[in-house]
Amino acid sequence: MTGIKTTGEKKLMLFSGRAHPELAEEVAHELGVSLVPTKAFDFANGEIYVRFQESARGADCFLIQSHTTPINKWIMEQLIMVDALKRASARSITVIVPFYGYARQDKKHRGREPISARLIADMLKTAGADRILTVDLHTDQIQGFFDGPVDHLFALPVLADYVGAKVDKAKLTVVSPDAGRVRVADRWCDRLGAPLAIVHKRRDPDVANQVTVHEVVGDVRGRVCVLVDDMIDTGGTICAAADALFANGAEDVIVTATHGVLSGPAADRLKNSKVSEFVFTNTLPTPNEVELDKVTVLSMAPTIARAVQEVFEDGSVTSLFEEQA
Repeated sequence: MTGIKTTGEKKLMLFSGRAHPELAEEVAHELGVSLVPTKAFDFANGEIYVRFQESARGADCFLIQSHTTPINKWIMEQLIMVDALKRASARSITVIVPFYGYARQDKKHRGREPISARLIADMLKTAGADRILTVDLHTDQIQGFFDGPVDHLFALPVLADYVGAKVDKAKLTVVSPDAGRVRVADRWCDRLGAPLAIVHKRRDPDVANQVTVHEVVGDVRGRVCVLVDDMIDTGGTICAAADALFANGAEDVIVTATHGVLSGPAADRLKNSKVSEFVFTNTLPTPNEVELDKVTVLSMAPTIARAVQEVFEDGSVTSLFEEQA
């Protein structure tokens, strides 16, 4: 006989960076495992050191890190952790990126611009990642930037079911804040059995976060409008869209978004807006100054944990959403 046979079983190990440990703990709880103890700290000059305190040899490793503020630091930490797992002889490395950094830079609008979303994918691959598991990418095309499997999870079932249980569906209208979100808004309409409206806007290409709302396409008078978006950063776009809906006779406006980036003036804009409720998921940590009574945060941990289980057991991640459709 040549060679040696082994009877070892597959082993799942869950690792977390320091960006959003609360979500990682929730995912670990849903999976019934503990996070692998990890030593991580910054040197005086800002360099990051990471060492895992358990062997990862031959294990299927899942590394969760959301690209929150300070975004470049946490991306770098994730790359270093992936490299550490590769050099520790992990059997496979899946990076879980609940919020994918630089996703808005997914194409060239004008000459001499980068495609930074592609760069992030290239860096993860070069570091040693075999697979990406992420939630609600800004555009679907980003999946093609990574040379390997990408499992794209959706927050729509979590968000839509929350809204549907709270609002009279007979009075509900789903609203897309711009033309780019119409496909997502259509899925909301199918799930909730509600009509669709669109806020037409124009953005100044030379001024960041500057939006001018023009008109509302669709009937919103006397309706409870649900504005659906993938992320809210400074809140300028979504609050302007809400104002346009109220100006056109909307009875109430609820805003939902998967990723609450909530940078800069977002806290004040949310606080001063006439919107009755903002609903986010916990793909990103919510800044303390945005912990308002009208801000609701729903957990994506059960969805992420089920996807991890399917990947580990060579099952189907797509089936998770086909069952909920």
